[in-house]
Amino acid sequence: MVSIEQIREQIEGLRRELSYHNHKYYVENSPEISDFDFDKMMRQLIDLEAEYPQFYDALSPSVRVGSDRTAEFVSVSHRYPMLSLSNTYSIEELSQFIERIERENGATEFVCELKFDGTAISLTYEHGRLVRAVTRGDGTTGDDVTANVKTIRSIPLTLSGSGYPDLFEIRGEIFMPYASFDRLNAERESAGEQLFANPRNAAAGTLKQQQSAVVAKRGLDCILYQMAGDNLPFTNHIENLNAARSWGFKISEYMSLCCGAAEVVEYINHWDEARKSLPYPTDGVVIKVNDFALRRSLGFTAKSPRWAVAYKFKAESALTKLLSVDFQVGRTGAITPVANLEPVLLAGTTVKRASLHNAEQIAALDIRVGDMVYVEKGGEIIPKITGVEIGERTAESTPFEYIDRCPECGAQLVRFEGEAKHYCPNQSGCRPQIVGRIVHFIGRKALNIDGLGGETIELLFENGLVRDVADLYTLKAADLAVLPRLGEKSADNIINSIEASKSVPFARVLFGLGIRFVGETTAKYMAAHFKSIDAVMAADKEALMESDEVGDKIADSIIGYFADDVNLSILERLRCAGLQFEAEVAQRKSDLLQGKNVVVSGKFTLHSRDELKALIELHGGKNQSGVSSNTDFIVAGDNMGPAKLQKAEKLGVKILSEQEFIAIIGGDDIPKPEQKPEQKVVEVQPIQGSLF
Repeated sequence: MVSIEQIREQIEGLRRELSYHNHKYYVENSPEISDFDFDKMMRQLIDLEAEYPQFYDALSPSVRVGSDRTAEFVSVSHRYPMLSLSNTYSIEELSQFIERIERENGATEFVCELKFDGTAISLTYEHGRLVRAVTRGDGTTGDDVTANVKTIRSIPLTLSGSGYPDLFEIRGEIFMPYASFDRLNAERESAGEQLFANPRNAAAGTLKQQQSAVVAKRGLDCILYQMAGDNLPFTNHIENLNAARSWGFKISEYMSLCCGAAEVVEYINHWDEARKSLPYPTDGVVIKVNDFALRRSLGFTAKSPRWAVAYKFKAESALTKLLSVDFQVGRTGAITPVANLEPVLLAGTTVKRASLHNAEQIAALDIRVGDMVYVEKGGEIIPKITGVEIGERTAESTPFEYIDRCPECGAQLVRFEGEAKHYCPNQSGCRPQIVGRIVHFIGRKALNIDGLGGETIELLFENGLVRDVADLYTLKAADLAVLPRLGEKSADNIINSIEASKSVPFARVLFGLGIRFVGETTAKYMAAHFKSIDAVMAADKEALMESDEVGDKIADSIIGYFADDVNLSILERLRCAGLQFEAEVAQRKSDLLQGKNVVVSGKFTLHSRDELKALIELHGGKNQSGVSSNTDFIVAGDNMGPAKLQKAEKLGVKILSEQEFIAIIGGDDIPKPEQKPEQKVVEVQPIQGSLF
């Protein structure tokens, strides 16, 4: 009879064997056993673990197959910020970057690495075991995707060798190799599902799958490129990465230590051509200072390290034939012409479609059906046509005639002043607009209604269950359960998620409404500024433009949205359904400004206007839009309005700088969920090995 101890030893032996062969196959590309033998061994382990659950280990190689459980992505704060890199497409700018560093510090070693085109990840290891995998997110916090990352076979669950710190992070890029991408899209095409535009999108979408079993099947890979920690074994970048390779990490074999601009440029020129033969997508070269002490000396800006830069390769192009042109209708009614092309290989993927943008672009390029056209893929989700090979145009060719009616509903198209696109004005009767608005509303950054997607919304529309976003809140599980591809469980989950969306904060509801030009960031600033939907609706153009990010065009769009009776009816039904139409009022911090009337005017260095206004209210003060005799003081930034300044001087109103105001309230204590796009350069306390 086999003892329990023997069973435990058998399980641990299988785990060691499988981990070894995983590494040989997925990291070293030198398998020692057949897939059949590997799968047989894995099956044996899974069966033993099921029979003897007391020997469960979250880092067993069996987790590579994933599970069918629903993942809940928890936000996790990064111990070290995951900063972005500054980019350049110019060799001249790159040379200036290198020369500036060497002018101040003498001859410098730079590490050149390929820039992988995927999604950034941070892995935390404690005592040689993977404990957490977190996406970049906003650089400060990201999503915990550990369950999904465990399925990626090139990522070690436990480390080999010795010498690794007890606690450290290692950052890298999760990507989808071309072979995995082509296989995935072939499967989706045969199933009638929407195809992924490129491997980068496929990798990012896969990593956020709710079921790790789905992730396991999609063939993701990961290359690591940066360590972060307080006790790294070496004082430079390349030695730490070489050590990481010995612990089982997949480190790029194409790193190179370069001295001076000439060697860096030589590396770039080589890989600009050689990358085309790689089995995975790359879009540039990252150049980093090798020595950590010099990195600390160079420091950081608010967004990027000063000791690293990314050189982006110029877009690849290919010549192919334009077969026909389709016209797509977006949720705002915008018409986008899309070219159907003779399939051509470009940047590792087969391109069949390309954006033509608008009528002006077609006319400027004089693009005609049947032309041989040049296609580019420079960071575009949908490749774009950049030119025509006139020498191959046939004598029968005729100029392209742009449509004047909506291809979906037949409405006469319109063009707004100052815009290149044509629009279908039939908001309430044009199917793609209706469906598109609902899909936008349910999105993760808006109401985040799980279980619903584009295909399900189409299904609900076809069956007459939804005609606008407010209809979602009248749905019943019984209505959904009888529909194809759903069922009782899915129906219950959808209804529960719809109910949960009623607690989504006002800023996201405002974004979810889909007001033209009002993006996620603009909605956040508007919510902070106006505090309620009623205040937004009551605001005139001047008042709207007081909010950060709201300019002339956006203000006009907002006014037009709330002038529409159909929109007002939908809003009233959403209000009745219980959605959040008011921002949460932050708890008062103090009474330092109790009874004080304050005007905020100008542009500021450390805060946005709305952040300063929030601070005023947090400390008991009241914000005023204009200067009057009862104004106690003005917080003035750059380019303060001359009229306000003149009136303040006339009335003798005290004017404070941003710094003086912050000193009055005893420091900057406002919560800042999101920084403005343009930030001043701020010195950050450097930490050995910390990066993006």
